[in-house]
Amino acid sequence: MELTSTHLAGMIISLVVILGIGVYSVKKIRTALDFSVSGRSAGPFLVMGTILGTLVGGASTIGTAQLAYLYGFSAWWFTLGGGLGCLVIALFLVRPMRDTTFETIPRFISSSYGTTAGVMAALFVSVGMFINIMPQIFSSVALLSSMFTMLNLQLAALITVALIISYVIFSGAWGTGLMGLTSIALAALGMLAAGIIAFSMSGGAAGLSAFYPFYPWFSLFGRGVNADLAAAFSMVIGVLSSQIYFQGVFCSRDLPSARKGLLLSAAIGPAIGAGGVLVGLYMRMHYPAIDPAQALPLFVINYLPPWFAGVVLAVILLVLISTGGGLTLGVSTMLNRDIYKRLDPGADDRRVLLVFRLLIIVIMLLALSVVLLSGEQVLIQSWSYLSFGLRGATVCFPLFAVIFLKGKISPRGGTLAVITAPSIVIIGTILQSPVNPLYFGLAASFLILFVDYLKHRKTAQRDGSFVW
Repeated sequence: MELTSTHLAGMIISLVVILGIGVYSVKKIRTALDFSVSGRSAGPFLVMGTILGTLVGGASTIGTAQLAYLYGFSAWWFTLGGGLGCLVIALFLVRPMRDTTFETIPRFISSSYGTTAGVMAALFVSVGMFINIMPQIFSSVALLSSMFTMLNLQLAALITVALIISYVIFSGAWGTGLMGLTSIALAALGMLAAGIIAFSMSGGAAGLSAFYPFYPWFSLFGRGVNADLAAAFSMVIGVLSSQIYFQGVFCSRDLPSARKGLLLSAAIGPAIGAGGVLVGLYMRMHYPAIDPAQALPLFVINYLPPWFAGVVLAVILLVLISTGGGLTLGVSTMLNRDIYKRLDPGADDRRVLLVFRLLIIVIMLLALSVVLLSGEQVLIQSWSYLSFGLRGATVCFPLFAVIFLKGKISPRGGTLAVITAPSIVIIGTILQSPVNPLYFGLAASFLILFVDYLKHRKTAQRDGSFVW
């Protein structure tokens, strides 16, 4: 089925309304602080919009349906793990992070471990976040090529990159939060509706179970325990260690707003992922020969009412832009605050804002180059899992040590942990380790910090200065 005038009308109306919100948000940007953390005045729904505007992107929608088409319910780990990560932040980490005066996680780390640790954390986390920009572009390519068959990879990718650059430059965190709030509400409605319709047309649980064997289709470990457990683990620790999710906390006007926004994110994200899983299973059942990446957009075009399908298609596109924009904003924030400001501490607010925007353009052009070199047959979620794993290995245990063992880890130990763990993940990935290198990286990080803690404790006890 091709797009009709009704599809296009729904798309245009949605784009006008949501992009109008983005234009409105520009009026709120007066300083670099407004640009990066919304002036610390966001309520719970804007916090949720900032977080889910990045978490619910290509991997959560098109990527989830793609992986479910290939393996079944193991595709749900992306949003399940993300929800668990948001829950842990809300319960245990939101207060110490909200109370800090630092805008970025690397600055939080450098406050205890020194400048080198902060700079290296910024570099590794930025690489991890940069990797996660690619799934948004690949998803957008699948979406646009499903809607407009004349578009090839190159043109669809170029359109996506241009949209992300334009939106983030002119809106910053206010835009990703406000646009995220509106887009996520519509995306959640669209994904849930699509999932319910797919479930019904599949014959419900009885129809699905009659067509698919339990394993691998209904198992959360359908790709194997090693692969799926590592995927779940990488999502949880990746969310705990990612700038953009803490940026949602930094944006909040107070502690209750931050916590409520995180709890809303923890509930809504997995619900959106469930819709994608059901769509993927239905499309595999009835269309076994399509490109798996097109499972969701083709379902929306063919089975949702045309006007609503137009709205959903537009919203998914905007979610991809918002997610790519949020990641790009997070990378540019860290590179700006944690590296550029150290090189040019006298830079005024106008220059800092200019560097923000220049970094955004450079980052997106690099992402475009990677996408074009990678080709079309890509498993979208694999990029995202690598991204979250790399970020988690870099930051997770060093960050926890800052929060819960402040002053009991030496700068040398903290810096060594920050550098060693992500290096192991990168090397293991390149060498295609049969065991996920994230396990080795986290183990190394933990051991380095634990040994350093014991040395610190022994020295303090000998000097008579150790206090639990």
